[in-house]
Amino acid sequence: MVLLLRYRSLTINPTPLIPKSHKFHTLQSFRNPNFISTPKISASSNNPTPTTNRSISDAAKFAKSVLFIPPGVEIEELTDDMVLPGSNIVIGPFAGHSQIKEVEFVKSSARARDCTKDDRPEIAILGRSNVGKSSLINCLVRKKEVALTSKKPGKTQLINHFLVNKSWYIVDLPGYGFAKVSDAAKTDWSAFTKGYFLNRDTLVCVLLLIDASVPPQKIDLDCANWLGRNNVPMTFVFTKCDKMKATKGKRPDENIKAFQQIIRENFKVHPPWILTSSVSGLGRDELLLHMSQLRNYWDQ
Repeated sequence: MVLLLRYRSLTINPTPLIPKSHKFHTLQSFRNPNFISTPKISASSNNPTPTTNRSISDAAKFAKSVLFIPPGVEIEELTDDMVLPGSNIVIGPFAGHSQIKEVEFVKSSARARDCTKDDRPEIAILGRSNVGKSSLINCLVRKKEVALTSKKPGKTQLINHFLVNKSWYIVDLPGYGFAKVSDAAKTDWSAFTKGYFLNRDTLVCVLLLIDASVPPQKIDLDCANWLGRNNVPMTFVFTKCDKMKATKGKRPDENIKAFQQIIRENFKVHPPWILTSSVSGLGRDELLLHMSQLRNYWDQ
């Protein structure tokens, strides 16, 4: 059996579908998300001398330490083409139909207990105000203004459910930070959003959006910390990755590395991550495929 993994320049971080630790996790460095060819790990049961100094067991440990490996995938069967471009996510047998054919707005709820009640799985999208949350949703469904975009951050103040392909939900959650609302409203937002996370049995995963165009923000790290402590499964979705040239400060790839370095110091098992851009469509199909395997595994 052959194990092939390419090094990439961005940090890669694995997690189980459902976090198993209250502590922050671990990660390691890879090379380029564009899959530029560099030295590979290669080991074969028919050849006891691998092409590198790594043994099969070493290669397996390495893969486990850097990749999100879903259920149904044997570590010995991994090849580099199973890893989604611009991510640390391995695609397994639960990945299925991922394209969005229809989307329907269902309901806005001011309280978690008022959310729609059925057995369909749902994936929630959360992020700091102005992270590009509404733009990402519109990009995923390929329809303008499905989720309201605004130049004024913090316009989403309700839990919004969108039914996709009549089988699962995208849930647009209020953005945190920057919203020009009263302190009382911010307190209420925190309470009802946390209530949603802790009491929603149909929640498959939270897509935690991180703005790659700015350095790591404490409010994002605090949110990730809270989700991890409460065993809420999450995927880091880095947005605005089309802005690869720095206008002010550091470049997005440097910001991503800095963010992941902080996560490494606090997480034992790191969530999956993926690079996206609502402008260029980078990562759209890959993210939808990742979402499909999470839903299908949850729904079995």
